[in-house]
Amino acid sequence: MGNDLAAFAKENGVKYFMISYTDLFGGQRAKLVPAQAIADMQKDGAGFAGFATWLDLTPAHPDMLAVPDPDSVIQLPWKPDVAWVAANCIMDDKEVEQAPRNTLRRLIAEAANDGMHVKTGVEAEFFLISPDGSVISDKYDTASKPCYDQQAVMRRYDVIAEICDHMLALGWSPYQNDHEDANGQFEMNWAFDDVLATADKHSFFKFMVKSVAEKHGLRATFMPKPFQGLTGNGCHAHISVWDKAGKVNVFADNAMELGLSAKGKNFLGGIMKHASALAAITNPTVNSYKRINAPRTISGATWAPNTVTWTGNNRTHMVRVPGPGRFELRLPDGAANPYLLQAVIIAAGLDGIRSKADPGKRYDIDMYQNGHTVKGAPKLPLNLLDALREYDKDKSLKAALGEEFSSAYLKLKHQEWNSYASHFTQWERDHTLDI
Repeated sequence: MGNDLAAFAKENGVKYFMISYTDLFGGQRAKLVPAQAIADMQKDGAGFAGFATWLDLTPAHPDMLAVPDPDSVIQLPWKPDVAWVAANCIMDDKEVEQAPRNTLRRLIAEAANDGMHVKTGVEAEFFLISPDGSVISDKYDTASKPCYDQQAVMRRYDVIAEICDHMLALGWSPYQNDHEDANGQFEMNWAFDDVLATADKHSFFKFMVKSVAEKHGLRATFMPKPFQGLTGNGCHAHISVWDKAGKVNVFADNAMELGLSAKGKNFLGGIMKHASALAAITNPTVNSYKRINAPRTISGATWAPNTVTWTGNNRTHMVRVPGPGRFELRLPDGAANPYLLQAVIIAAGLDGIRSKADPGKRYDIDMYQNGHTVKGAPKLPLNLLDALREYDKDKSLKAALGEEFSSAYLKLKHQEWNSYASHFTQWERDHTLDI
């Protein structure tokens, strides 16, 4: 990409830059900066009032400066006179430790110090819905088993193909698009990459999908469970660790069970060890727990875990090992913050490697049919409050993600839970009026 954003603008006909950062709740915040001013912004950053977004700051704090990372710059394929660039948050000449991208960058550096180069891919599912959010956008998409429905995917060809064309143009190597397991739901896959690049692409993908959907008069949602009775939006993460040069997959060992090396098993052990706590990050909303603790959906399965178990190539568990040298974490959902998702994976995995954590017994049963036969495996949290309490108890995970980040995250998320708990619902009237 080159390091000079002003030169990038001149070479590519860019008139404006979106200097963007992601707050603790996954909100994408940006300032639109004319190309003529980008040289100063690249040096000094764009100014924000941090308190005005979901960060644990006050109106008395000085300006927070979002300093663009030129390696992340992406020209908007649907509006090529604009470029998006991810930024790192600075205040008083120091990095804002609670800012999600800074948290991830620090953990990437920590892994690098241990000679490890983490690579990941994500499967970000979404629904295309009506602009008011009340129904799916395709009234003919009514099958009880709609997954891979070729008529339904082709009725939304204009939207899906446009997004895929954009990913092709950006060099992301997209390789498949499908109608997912819920009516109105889709998934688009692109190649795995270095963990920071994946987080930036994930962030941009959400922005791009929403923008293209709006262009077509629709709305896209990554909400974990937007419709009762339908499969929710997951965001499965595929994880591998490579040597310092990023050339050799240190998770791969064909002599080992499922082709997963001892280091890979320890990393997986860290994920299993911290699963109940990391749910506070991978499943960060009240609605998230309507997905991972859902009753059977119309299609016959939720495709989401509710117990901390791992397996081979079997989609009914929290973690599956689909092939040598990598594993898939099926816990995260569509609300997961793109940067914090990757950060918590590294934090848990590094702890697993350092403590030589054992992932425990491998189960190959159908957890949806026979999960009741598993004794002793922890259940995932039933709600956001339980997850926050598990995170607060997990001292090593909190320390790995950073005390300033953890304090800010827990404070704001407890405020969110309290807001939800004080919300008056129709359910209460239906069940209590005649008590």
